[in-house]
Amino acid sequence: MLQLRPSSLISDLVYVAFNLFKIINQAPLDLFKDVEKGVPVQVFEEEHTAPISECSLTPDNKRVITSSYDKTVKAWDMETGKMLWTVDQEGLVTSCNISCDGKYVVSGLDMENAICVTDAVNATTVAYVQDHHRSTITRCCFDPDNERVSSVSSDKTIKLWDIIAQSTTITIDEAHTNVISDCCFTTDGHYLCTASWDKTLKIWDIKTGEFRYQGPIWLNRGHEGSVSSCVFSKDASLVVSGAYDKTIALWDAGAGYKKLALKGHGDWVMDVAISNNKKWILSSSKDATLRLWNIEKADHVPAALESRNTRGSKIVKCEECEKPFSLLQCDDSEAVTKCVFCRLASPSRNILPLPPIVAPDL
Repeated sequence: MLQLRPSSLISDLVYVAFNLFKIINQAPLDLFKDVEKGVPVQVFEEEHTAPISECSLTPDNKRVITSSYDKTVKAWDMETGKMLWTVDQEGLVTSCNISCDGKYVVSGLDMENAICVTDAVNATTVAYVQDHHRSTITRCCFDPDNERVSSVSSDKTIKLWDIIAQSTTITIDEAHTNVISDCCFTTDGHYLCTASWDKTLKIWDIKTGEFRYQGPIWLNRGHEGSVSSCVFSKDASLVVSGAYDKTIALWDAGAGYKKLALKGHGDWVMDVAISNNKKWILSSSKDATLRLWNIEKADHVPAALESRNTRGSKIVKCEECEKPFSLLQCDDSEAVTKCVFCRLASPSRNILPLPPIVAPDL
């Protein structure tokens, strides 16, 4: 069943539903839908024989890459529904992602805790990195410049692997206190957000490496259960997360606090997406539904207003990037005039205090 909130939909979300296969727990590729009408517009042949772990659209929307617990990665033609190629792996394929230039596919493998980079056209192996992590890789993705692959794992580690040098350039051990379930880049590749079963999210400045000295931005007190997914808005002002507590959280990335919680799913929220114009959130759940949420007026929702007022924040314009951000009253004494991202990029900046360490969610 497909549940929509509301019934109308803007065009840039029509295809987003297809990017939320982490939770479907069924093999057929029959859920590519015209979301506005709620009916399938394409049924893909030669389906996977086990649950699909992830899927990724090419930038031109002409192909889709899928990974599955049937130990395969497949490419499909979006117009015909025909399978273009399949790559067999030795173990479960836990994640897949196609580079922004559409040239390469990276997949995370349960066997040997490896990542595999494949040519997206001819399906040949470009690189195979064995024992990349100490435990199962939960998510892997390319950065927007197609230069590095970020991967996270149940070993609590974040790694960035350089495609040209074919070596790991950044390793962050014990990045969280429990399994890291997801990761995503900002559109400029400057920041990486990670989600964890320790009920927190963290934002890392990986472009300058300042996290080594100042640590990441923490997003906590937003979920009561393990966080399964995260995504930045296009302008990086918002982070959306989904969790085991059946809720979706909308975060102000600049101020580092939860703006709003969306409730309605009957089970674990496994994946989330946000439209480019920040008006819509799409969520998927183990309750076998997709839900579409209109957040256009989220700042005027009583709960959001209460959250902002409780924290004593106001909306101001960053003097450097000129984007609006939430300013907390506790920052007033420091005369903060820049958003957190511009402050992170500045040698002399105000860093948000780190919260107490959260006990692992066993």
